[in-house]
Amino acid sequence: MSARGRHRRQGSRQLSRRARISLLITAGAAGLALPLAAAGPASAAPASYTVESGDTLYRIAVEHDVEGGWQQLFDANRDVIGDDPSRITPGIQLVLDAEAPAAEAPADAPAADVQESGYVAPVAGVSGGGYGNAGALWSSGYHTGADFPVGTGTPVVAITAGEVVTAGSGGSYGNEVVVRHADGHYSQYAHLSSISVAVGQSVGAGEQLGLSGATGNVTGPHLHFEVRTGPSYGSDIDPMAYLRAHGVSI
Repeated sequence: MSARGRHRRQGSRQLSRRARISLLITAGAAGLALPLAAAGPASAAPASYTVESGDTLYRIAVEHDVEGGWQQLFDANRDVIGDDPSRITPGIQLVLDAEAPAAEAPADAPAADVQESGYVAPVAGVSGGGYGNAGALWSSGYHTGADFPVGTGTPVVAITAGEVVTAGSGGSYGNEVVVRHADGHYSQYAHLSSISVAVGQSVGAGEQLGLSGATGNVTGPHLHFEVRTGPSYGSDIDPMAYLRAHGVSI
């Protein structure tokens, strides 16, 4: 009886030993699997997009849900796009989720910072560009003004004293204001979201004409700015050169 009892105890110890071995093997296998299960995916590279014919920054930003919209996309890729947000070349690669470089503080260039010459930039703290760029986007075959990449609601001011000769809808220009100046030149401010002056009104340098927007034929909000030798389309000159010639650093 006791022998059978000893045999049962030995069998019990053998089972216990086997159980322990089984547990160790199982636990060991689980221990090997845990690091693989816990490891996360490798950090993804910033998403990118190759521009195709007919694309616009606005459409790309909407289709790819770019946080900050087309202007964020423009600011983050200015080194490959250039200074004109309405001109993107098929084949260039845009980074979709990169942060834009920090912009200069607008306080460094206030709208009312009129130069001794009596001239000021049309918007504060932002430079424009793109005059003369060729392409089928424009009926003249080239860009007749400079685009200032500002969001809707940015104050737009007269570059110098003059008389308002146009204030209203300008077709593809959207809401526009045209001012005649004493030297015989005209300045045009287009795609405005609102207008705060009327035809025949005299304005001073730095006086607000309206707010920037995205009215008319545009890919997104910005100010289209022209300087002309006459009141009508087709008499444009380089607006940035004109401002610099009058002491405006831009």
